[in-house]
Amino acid sequence: MPRDRKVKGEAPGRGRMPASLIAVLCLAVGAVYLLSNPEPHNFYDYTYRVAGNLLQGRIAFTEQQPSWLNEMVPFEGVWYSVFPLGAVLSMIPAAAFGALGIITEMPGHWIAAIHGAVSCAFLLLIADRYQVSRTRKVVQTLGILFGTFMWTNLTFAGAWQLALGFAMVGELGAIYFTVFNRRPLLAGAFFAMGFGNRTEILLTAPVFFYLLLRPEGRRPEGSEGDGPSWRERLTSREGLTRLAAFCTVPFVLGVATLIYNYVRFHSFSDFGYSRIPGVLEEPWYDEGIFSVSYIFRQAWEMLFKSWESWSTFPYLGPNGFSATIIWSSPFLLFLLRMEAPRRLREWYRKQRSSTWPSLYSVFAYQSSQRDHALKYASWIAIALLTSVLWMHGNSGGWQFGYRYAMVLLPWVFIVLLEMAPRRITLLEGTAYGFAFAANTYATWLYHWTEYMKP
Repeated sequence: MPRDRKVKGEAPGRGRMPASLIAVLCLAVGAVYLLSNPEPHNFYDYTYRVAGNLLQGRIAFTEQQPSWLNEMVPFEGVWYSVFPLGAVLSMIPAAAFGALGIITEMPGHWIAAIHGAVSCAFLLLIADRYQVSRTRKVVQTLGILFGTFMWTNLTFAGAWQLALGFAMVGELGAIYFTVFNRRPLLAGAFFAMGFGNRTEILLTAPVFFYLLLRPEGRRPEGSEGDGPSWRERLTSREGLTRLAAFCTVPFVLGVATLIYNYVRFHSFSDFGYSRIPGVLEEPWYDEGIFSVSYIFRQAWEMLFKSWESWSTFPYLGPNGFSATIIWSSPFLLFLLRMEAPRRLREWYRKQRSSTWPSLYSVFAYQSSQRDHALKYASWIAIALLTSVLWMHGNSGGWQFGYRYAMVLLPWVFIVLLEMAPRRITLLEGTAYGFAFAANTYATWLYHWTEYMKP
């Protein structure tokens, strides 16, 4: 099938965005990310160091690393990083520049800027497949990039934050090349980038398998008709070929990661995190690294832990170790939208001239192009990832909001689009405006002042 031909049932945008506009927006996002932090944490360069070491044919460090790199763990007289192999491989290009003498330190701020620009490109390309206004496409894209905790956290530009940036780019690429421009091999490569940097993303593999076995493109309600059964799709040559192509790169990376773990710690399943000196003595790991007993505490920190009042200027700010993502990104409440009942839709049409449509749009939507299956698949992915995040004892260390939840944002974006009215409403515009202001304030607090320092 030609690359640009529209697939039956796919919902094209109301006028596709010109490539020049997408390019300008991506460059602008990259520039803002590049300039957001005057003192990026390039010195937290775990993956850059290990990648450079790997280019020299070594995995271990024979000398103890600087004291601030406390996640370099000793084992049998040498030192290893606990970052997974995928995160190290993602940093190979930067390490190659270092080996050639082009750079002298990890270019964390540049990598964060590239993550922002590439994420912007994928978000716009995905949004462009929906029958919504161009304003909504741009506002929702910028909402993810500048209206969430992603902005402040990614621009810290340490190895932890960059791993999350690579993971988010990987997820977005995998979603785009699975659902909107089907290229299974390329989708699998992006998926490998995602779980190579954040292992929990591997849990979403069944979601991608399901989306790969569907006909290409978004499938609006009732568009599939009497097609082949799921059993026939799964056992067909075409279906098996798609799955095999998708799994090729992830399988190679998965096997390589197991070997990498065994070479380091003599165990295929040992990533080394529990070997960090003193980590199991920290109070938030009183029942181990992962436990179901942590769920309520982590749910509270991610969703309900409010900002703090201060007695002096600037009087209000987040807790530096976790804070609700709803407060700073209130547009996330639109995830609670539900399909409007027929009678409510009829009433709404009669009230168009009043102020009620904006209130109506908070929790109700109606679109002829909704794809229930894609929406529910996205919710399953969000649930799978959130369950792991909430079972982890630590919410993420020094951060704004809840940085681990960056891996949820690609799926959140899909759900918001699937349930969105064609145009931005007054209440939505207010919510996005507040989010932009709150996250600009947080970025200023963390990166340009002394008010938020660990």
